[in-house]
Amino acid sequence: MWLITAASLTVVTWLVPGVRAHSIGALLWAALVLGLVNAFIRPVLWLLTLPLTVLTFGLFALVVNAFTLWLTAAMVKDFEIDGFGSALLGALVMALLGVIGFILLHWLTMGEVQWIIYQSGPRILI
Repeated sequence: MWLITAASLTVVTWLVPGVRAHSIGALLWAALVLGLVNAFIRPVLWLLTLPLTVLTFGLFALVVNAFTLWLTAAMVKDFEIDGFGSALLGALVMALLGVIGFILLHWLTMGEVQWIIYQSGPRILI
C-alpha cells in the first residue's frame, strides 16, 4: 500500500503544477507520512467535519483529503505544495487514481473481488 501511495504521489507531482518532490526519497518519505496522517489524523477530521460533509453530499471529504496532503507537505522537507488549491487538485487526482485502481482491480480479477469481514463467529463473504 505504501508503494501504491508513493506511485500516486509521483503521478500527482507530474500532473499538478504546484506539487513538487525533489527526490524519490522525498516521495517515499511523503507516502509514509501521508499514510500515518491518514491513519491517525484524518479519522478525527472526518468526525469533526461530518455535518459539513453530509451537507455537501460528501464533497467536503475532498477538502479533508487536501488538508491531509497539505499537512504532509508541511512535515516532509523535500515535498512541497504551493498552496491549498494545489493540494485540492492533488487530492482530486489521488481520488481519481484510487477509483481507477479499484476498477482495474475489479477488471483484472474478472469481478471476483471479495471482502472478508471477521467477526466473533464464522466468516461472512460479501
